[in-house]
Amino acid sequence: MMKYSSILQSLYEKHARCEDGHPATYIPELAKANTKNFAIVIATVDGETYEVGDSEVLFSMQSTSKPFVYGMVLQELGRVFVMSKVGVEPTGEAFNSIVELEKNTHRPYNPMINSGAIAISSFIQGENSLKRTENMVNFFSQFAGRNLEIDEKVFESEKNTAHRNRSIAYLLRHFGIIDNRIEESLDLYFRQCSLLVNTRDLALMAATLANNGIHPHTKACALKEEFVGDILSLMFTCGMYDTSGKWAYSVGVPAKSGVSGAIFGVIPGVMGIAVYSPAINEHGHSVRGMKTFQDLSKELNLSIFKSQTLPT
Repeated sequence: MMKYSSILQSLYEKHARCEDGHPATYIPELAKANTKNFAIVIATVDGETYEVGDSEVLFSMQSTSKPFVYGMVLQELGRVFVMSKVGVEPTGEAFNSIVELEKNTHRPYNPMINSGAIAISSFIQGENSLKRTENMVNFFSQFAGRNLEIDEKVFESEKNTAHRNRSIAYLLRHFGIIDNRIEESLDLYFRQCSLLVNTRDLALMAATLANNGIHPHTKACALKEEFVGDILSLMFTCGMYDTSGKWAYSVGVPAKSGVSGAIFGVIPGVMGIAVYSPAINEHGHSVRGMKTFQDLSKELNLSIFKSQTLPT
């Protein structure tokens, strides 16, 4: 659709001028990001892609990885087990809040915040740390449609500055949510956050969710269809942390952000959208990404609360 291309070009030119925000300085490797990098990609369920900007620049997934690992563990261990360990309620708190456990069950509120994501990562299956990491990377690669790699510099940078996440993990262990493999579980979490993708990859990963778990290009099943709805519902209610309500109001699509500057959104049965720009706001969301999604939602009538009449 030519209209997609013209809309993306127009939005790129409009928001490339925005210089608000700054890279995530608390992770040293992320602080090095070039704030001029900016890309917008649409990937449809029938395999078409539309892109503008720096769509091949690699970045670490950070928290955009959380929905996918949640799906991986759901598929491996089932809803009953996962729900016994991690809830599905939004918190209204920041993504890295330590006060993220339910009062009675001591479960993390949901898998999109750090406490929930650390717990979910601890359940990745494999006979040892190496195999668990391999299984996780292979799972993500199915969604991307190509073999992904971990940025070891980002991994080490995260691990060396993860005092808050480490305290969360020990709290989870205290309440019996995770087992004694605390450092191994944390390493799995840091490695999933350190997976390298570009904006095109992320849009195709989103499109795979939009396509009921089937990759639009490879046609491989990355995730069983029965678990896609679990992921999208939590992305919608919790994926944008303490701004999820504002996001539902102004954009209206399931989405997930990461402090590397990526945001992806899913329009079920239609497309995946990804935006990358490393300057983030105080909530950990890409500033250009937020503005771009808000405009795209209006231009393409994407909100799930409106009738879907996409351009032809």
